[in-house]
Amino acid sequence: MSSPGHIELERAVDSIWAGRRHREDYGDLDPLVASIERDGLLQPITITPDGMLICGARRLTAIRKLGWKTINVWVRSGISTTLGLLLAEQDDNLLHKPLTRTEEAALYAELKALMADDAAGRQEASRFTSNQQNPRSHGGATVAPPPPGGVGKTREQAALIVSGRNAYTSLERINELQKIVADQSQPTEVRVRAQTELDGIDEGGSITGAQQRIHAAQALAELDTLAIDTTQPAGIRETAAAGAARLRELEDTARAADLERLAQMALERAKAATKKRPAQRADATRLRAVEDEPRALLPVRSFVYLWDELAEWADRYDPAVIGAALTPEQWERFEATLTATIRFADAARTARTRGRETA
Repeated sequence: MSSPGHIELERAVDSIWAGRRHREDYGDLDPLVASIERDGLLQPITITPDGMLICGARRLTAIRKLGWKTINVWVRSGISTTLGLLLAEQDDNLLHKPLTRTEEAALYAELKALMADDAAGRQEASRFTSNQQNPRSHGGATVAPPPPGGVGKTREQAALIVSGRNAYTSLERINELQKIVADQSQPTEVRVRAQTELDGIDEGGSITGAQQRIHAAQALAELDTLAIDTTQPAGIRETAAAGAARLRELEDTARAADLERLAQMALERAKAATKKRPAQRADATRLRAVEDEPRALLPVRSFVYLWDELAEWADRYDPAVIGAALTPEQWERFEATLTATIRFADAARTARTRGRETA
């Protein structure tokens, strides 16, 4: 029996191979096993001529559970490219058990790359020599373009094919986490955290929140590295250690967006810290600072974030220990910062009082 595009024949189950599939969780197969045992295989699986599975991974797994030796299959010779196989796999997934969000993202990433390559190949095939021949062309495209209406960039087309929605932003965020898990250059704790976040996404967790927490984890890992790097100036190491300690205090309580923002601020502050200056150079340094062009003023929200981070700071240190431990230069910087803070507070308090009087 045959129909357009395929032939139907009997094939040994052991001769069918699945290759690499994006689905990792086949779900509960018991109902499918019972259905096939009771009613037979109502819809044959589809393979390529060399026995590679195109559609029907769950059915094939169920058949193997039943111990069948042979089955009827559909053999299709028209799907021979990697992109075509991916599209066929996605059709099978849409008709049966849906992919998880992370499986969906993995399929999206590969499909996007292959669609870009396929489009580039078709563009190259359209270029002709003076004899109207293209030495790099091997004929038309091997895979049909996206369905009508699939306009826009490749990532938008790939997202529509995989998820039925223009949801490429979420898929790209998941791909970022997947790349971190696979990146051996990332700190182990960051890779483990990224995998935990991916598992949470499959359970319905926020994709945006997962990405923000990973960004915070990466910043924290970098702060830890700076804190123990003896080639860094003492100021950088001290600031990095303080920032890392504060982030760990906030990890379980702060919102993901706030944690990401505070982590980035702590990292920037650590990188901007300078080594201790000799006392004799302090006056000259302050003079140059006065002569320099004034810095651009930061917005109110930056001030709020800074003081949120410093909230209750005095309760976290022992003044007896700090007073005895600081070097003269460190104490001088503390006194200068304290004096400037009091001066700023007096001016801001005056402005606040005047604002209330005129309101």
